[in-house]
Amino acid sequence: MLDIRHANQRGRAEHGWLSSRHTFSFASYHDPKQNGFSDLLVINDDRVAPAQGFGKHPHRDMEIFSYVLEGALEHKDTMGTGSVIVPGDIQLMSAGTGVAHSEYNQSKSEPVHFMQIWIAPGQKGTTPRYQQRHFGADQKRGVLRLVLSPDGADDSLVLQQDARVYAGLFDGDETARLELASNRYAYIQVARGSVTVNGVELGEGDGARVRDEKVLTFTQGHDAEVLVFDLRNIEMSELWA
Repeated sequence: MLDIRHANQRGRAEHGWLSSRHTFSFASYHDPKQNGFSDLLVINDDRVAPAQGFGKHPHRDMEIFSYVLEGALEHKDTMGTGSVIVPGDIQLMSAGTGVAHSEYNQSKSEPVHFMQIWIAPGQKGTTPRYQQRHFGADQKRGVLRLVLSPDGADDSLVLQQDARVYAGLFDGDETARLELASNRYAYIQVARGSVTVNGVELGEGDGARVRDEKVLTFTQGHDAEVLVFDLRNIEMSELWA
């Protein structure tokens, strides 16, 4: 079953320099029916004005990754990391015992469009760490490329949770299938374009909770870029128990 969360149902935050859409409850946006899904807690679709950004702020006990769609995002943190994230890059910060970071639009003339996603860790109090890797369009074209996993399979980044994240690009007659174990949930997020999943069309910004599906089939893409999360079969009440 696909439980659709349409793009226009997401929370909105407009701060002048930042235009954000929240799939799940975040900051001043709260919907008791949208407090994450399994270990997936935050999907923020952010557009940041030129030379603007998020000043230094702390995190702990969270797996946080950024996925840039357009522009360049500059990252600095208290682990001594300084990097620029561009389309195709995956940046993963495991906050563990605590880390502070800042994120700014590197450009003085062009906006940056990126997604920031939070996943609850499998263990608290771990040593903070930073990872970044580039997955080119050729690696995601017409397939679901594994980009994060708990064991680093297929040269993916290592996520400290029993979850796997796939990224794919679909257009025209390109088709991909993802088999899910019987005890797994999944979440689909369309970052751009549109795609049909198991016969259901999803547009840009749409998401879907997936329960009781053995296979996800992606077809009829129109300049589509998607993220797919293979998640534990738990509800939020179990996560925080």
